[in-house]
Amino acid sequence: MAGIDLEEVKRTRGVDLAVWPPRYDPSWRPPTDAEHWLPQVECAEPAARDELILAKLRHQLRWAWERSPFYRRKWLEAGVSPDTLRSLDDLRRFPVVQKADLRLAQAAHPPFGEYLCVEPGEVARIHGTSGTTGHPTVFGVGRQDWERIGEAHARILWGAGIRPDDRILICSFFSLYLGSWGALEGGQRLGATVFPFGAGVAGQTLMAVGWARALRPTAFYGTPSYALHFAETARREGIDPKTLGLRLLFFSGEPGAGIPATKRQIEETFGGSCLDMGSMAEMTPWMTNAECRHRTGMHLWQDLVYTQVCDPETWQPVPFGAEGTPVYTHLERTSQPMIRLVSGDRARWVDGPCACGRTYPRLPEGLYGRIDDMFIVRGENIYPSAIEDTLRAIDGFGGEFRVVVSRREAMDELLIQAEYAQTHADRRQSLQQAMRERLRARLGVHPQIELVPEGTLPRTEFKARRVIDDRDLYRSFGAGR
Repeated sequence: MAGIDLEEVKRTRGVDLAVWPPRYDPSWRPPTDAEHWLPQVECAEPAARDELILAKLRHQLRWAWERSPFYRRKWLEAGVSPDTLRSLDDLRRFPVVQKADLRLAQAAHPPFGEYLCVEPGEVARIHGTSGTTGHPTVFGVGRQDWERIGEAHARILWGAGIRPDDRILICSFFSLYLGSWGALEGGQRLGATVFPFGAGVAGQTLMAVGWARALRPTAFYGTPSYALHFAETARREGIDPKTLGLRLLFFSGEPGAGIPATKRQIEETFGGSCLDMGSMAEMTPWMTNAECRHRTGMHLWQDLVYTQVCDPETWQPVPFGAEGTPVYTHLERTSQPMIRLVSGDRARWVDGPCACGRTYPRLPEGLYGRIDDMFIVRGENIYPSAIEDTLRAIDGFGGEFRVVVSRREAMDELLIQAEYAQTHADRRQSLQQAMRERLRARLGVHPQIELVPEGTLPRTEFKARRVIDDRDLYRSFGAGR
């Protein structure tokens, strides 16, 4: 492969990239003082790495073409085939896959759909989506794919700064949801001590705080909202979260870790670094959008999952610096490969340098919204992440909020219920005014602010869902009278 010496990679890094799928040595890992797991690829000139990506992509497309009626039918209808792919730019000619396509395929051919690409008996793990944007889909992961998932996560966690002497507290559901399992597999492969505490059972957060106090984990994985809930629980027990010794906290499942004010609050709360990670469960290894220890935005680890940031109407890649939605393609998957899967997230990508030396494109603000959670009020596009960023930067905000969008006659109304800190109980009027003014300046609309005491709104053990849009209810009521 021009530009990347694959023999040298195999000799020094324990991975054979000359074959597909790649072969990894499960016993190899870098010296603890090494910045990179696979520097020949991570720090390569983009054009040289693109040659490697193109070779892997050709194998991936051929594999799906020969084994998946789902992809063969879809590509024939679009007039493309593996032979169509002569450059990476040709991938834009292939049709995108939506989550709705996967659900329909599985309904017609249960349980895995016609895109499994291995025999059902080769499936080692069965998982499902979290259902954030619709009915959960089922997918099966082959045993060798699962091993490659662990390799990818280990490599990316290494970039985040995790090392074998770390102890990772995993506070996320251990269920069909894949995030916790990916963190577990990556931590184990890297050689760290993993502490899979989980989440979701009544009283479990209080227990987790006690265990963290006793066992002193150095790293934390979960969702940003759960980390803040964890901190609140610790404080109620008289424990300062900073005393727990967490030096690094990495997150997925919701955009909070990429929101500046939330990132800052987490870092000030725990005294550790906050890193943003994650893409989609279907795209596991989901950490392929991930910040390094320098925290300059998510790197797109393109040689593992190839990402195009695309216009959400044409599905064509947008230039660097522009906003679009990530469209993902597996490069090492034999079981249920995703090829041009639309994420529905919103992001902006750039190709500028990072202090870590990696040459991947980046999402400098992470995944900061969704096509389907953006809502329009009086002609303005509103993102829940913008509301969160604004509120968390206001002194006196109590930690949680909820958004209610409704319609009164012909006008949309935006109500934001926000908690106030107990320290500001006698300053609620000025706090309400500050929230209203800052949100109006940020959002472009006049919100109604309803202050409630700290601890009133529900906390989450998983993904925060904070927006209630009642406008359809208003329309239905009006139509039925």
